[in-house]
Amino acid sequence: MNVLAAVGALTLLTAAAAALMLFARTRAPEGSHFSDGDRASGVFGAVATGFSVLLGFLIFLGFSSYDASRQGAETEAVLVLQQAQTAQFMAPAVAADLSGELVCYARSVATTEWDTLDEGRLGERVNPWGAELFLTMVDVTPGTETQQSAYDRWMDQTAAREDARLARVHGAEGIVPLPLWIALGVLSLVLLGFMLLFADPAEGVGTQVALIGSVTVVMGALVLLLIFFDHPHGSGVGRLQPTAMERTLRLLDTEFEVADVEVTPPCDRRGRAL
Repeated sequence: MNVLAAVGALTLLTAAAAALMLFARTRAPEGSHFSDGDRASGVFGAVATGFSVLLGFLIFLGFSSYDASRQGAETEAVLVLQQAQTAQFMAPAVAADLSGELVCYARSVATTEWDTLDEGRLGERVNPWGAELFLTMVDVTPGTETQQSAYDRWMDQTAAREDARLARVHGAEGIVPLPLWIALGVLSLVLLGFMLLFADPAEGVGTQVALIGSVTVVMGALVLLLIFFDHPHGSGVGRLQPTAMERTLRLLDTEFEVADVEVTPPCDRRGRAL
């Protein structure tokens, strides 16, 4: 959800709540529906506390997932660059294949795979170039001590890269389970419904609108923040972007050029096999 859509949704929600309050005000007795305002405020405080505790827990959970995805993306990008360096210590034919496939892996992550994350369709799909890298290594037999050391280092980096990828994609389909969304929705309706009982024709219209409007804005803003954290990838302000992997692609080009290494990636600019 982008900023304009969020502001629009919050504005509509607040306007709807204000309209309900003004409608309830026309039917409410003078002094509101409560004969004891202090007792009613105590009940309202208990309901609001339950809502805020649940929402605070979910936002913390969502932020933790967001931060894990961000760190996973950065770690994955660094490991791709390190593996490209490690590959140069393999046999020349193997090094050429691995270098090209790593470039395709990075291109795929930064374009096709990131778009799939944005749409929430990644599921349990593997990166095709991760599989190609594995198949390339299956038939590799190190012939020297240097190649053996590079082979062992490569396998360690592959395991770390796969862990980083899992961290990056684990929140793509949402981390808040449906029962918690239902509980949050029920508590929101209870809280707003309770606010309508404070409708009082003796109060000014502006006061009544401010009463329910302020509560609605706070609740709506926090729920929208939770939605943002629940789906961290995609376009829009604050969303996770493939910035780290795009930087790695530029660094790969620079390093290959400096090292005078000729690399011919077997894919197009979006990481699709040729």
